[in-house]
Amino acid sequence: MLVFLARRILQAVPVMLFVTFAVFMMLHLMPGDPARVMLGEHATAAELERLREHLGLNYPWYIQYFRHLGRMIQGDWGFSIRSGRPVLVEIFDSRFQNTFQLALMGTTLTTFLGLMMGIVSATAQRKKNIFFKLLDNLFILLSLAGMSMPNFWLGISLIYTFALNIDWLQIAGWGTPNQMVLPVVMLGISGAALVHRMTRNSLIEVLGQDYIRTAHAKGLSERIVIYRHALRNALIPVVTVVGLQFGFLLAGAIVTETIFAINGIGRMILDSIRVQDFPLAQGAILVTSLLFVVVNTLVDITYRLVNKRIDSQ
Repeated sequence: MLVFLARRILQAVPVMLFVTFAVFMMLHLMPGDPARVMLGEHATAAELERLREHLGLNYPWYIQYFRHLGRMIQGDWGFSIRSGRPVLVEIFDSRFQNTFQLALMGTTLTTFLGLMMGIVSATAQRKKNIFFKLLDNLFILLSLAGMSMPNFWLGISLIYTFALNIDWLQIAGWGTPNQMVLPVVMLGISGAALVHRMTRNSLIEVLGQDYIRTAHAKGLSERIVIYRHALRNALIPVVTVVGLQFGFLLAGAIVTETIFAINGIGRMILDSIRVQDFPLAQGAILVTSLLFVVVNTLVDITYRLVNKRIDSQ
């Protein structure tokens, strides 16, 4: 396992270097002058030149990149142009905490609903009871609707129904249960649709294997066959989907955070690009990219925990 982890960490190094270069070039090529943003429209040419010299903006782009990379390795990620606070402090303040809570609760709801619906749908294929057939068709219809609905439309519909008409829940903010319900439900519904389809298709395929028929022939109950034998092999593609979704949400659910006015990483990246706060935007994108690499490594580890026969290579 230690060799496996070391190999994954070494594989992540070139990925992060590529991300740092891509983000640097993307922001470097954007129109706008960071010195002008910092000093304002009334700054003189001499003041702008002195600040550009201080920030190293007069150097060629490749020298700027390597200087920036060297400072990042030393832990100096710069300062936010807008607030003047260190970039890492700005990122790991309450904004990251809000995004992490939103991603964790949304992924938990997605996994619970998707697995429950997928298992019921897959086992319904083996039963002749009309009730189970109708339940399978209902879940298929719901998952199709969940994947087809845009997130912004679903969020606005939830706000209109449960916040404006019924007045049960709050529309904006994050921190109290009334504020958390709607954004978590929005993410849970959209993600559960995909998890349901993946679980259903994978489990139906596994239930048709020879070793499942052998388990039934031994007299094992349906519950033991599904949860102890079939589900473990069927979970591999589901773990991939859940892990990727959690990684994407950690990178900032921009639509969700915007609709429900949540101060998270996604909104911070969007706002920092809008006001040309390049150090903060670059730092936030790099942090979320690193978190995504970490989540993918954890998904690989989960593969081995779910099924030890999977080759670590």
